Amino acid sequence: MELKLQRRFSGEGYTIGSLYIDNKYFCDTLEDADRGLTQATPLEEIRRIKVAHETAIPTGVYKVGVNLSPAKRRMLPRLSDVPGFSGILIHRGNTKRDSSGCILVGENRVKGQVIRSARYEKQLVEILTEVQERGEEIRIEITDGRQYAN
Repeated sequence: MELKLQRRFSGEGYTIGSLYIDNKYFCDTLEDADRGLTQATPLEEIRRIKVAHETAIPTGVYKVGVNLSPAKRRMLPRLSDVPGFSGILIHRGNTKRDSSGCILVGENRVKGQVIRSARYEKQLVEILTEVQERGEEIRIEITDGRQYAN
């Protein structure tokens, strides 16, 4: 299964995107500030540019697995091998304070936020768990098509 997160807007300290499942729009996303990192950026540079708990992960393609998050105490999608980052999940939350580098899912109806997040997390976990149980690989491609706030 292919997920695609297309970043589409950068605000003050946050990034709004659209999440697609097999090329079909699923929901909006909220991440921390995109600092222009890519999967090909040297690790030393990522470490220099990254602001802990305030930086979106590098654009690129990552494997995704659904497993138990000890911190969140529930099954969640986890991205693997993100350079310079660890513990990157896709989960519910409403503002950049809830992100800490992770990808939040919901509806972007409020500036700089997503709402109805728990609903989208539940649906996404159900879909990805079913795919994973069939033995299919899940990948997410994160791309940058952002516009910038004036």
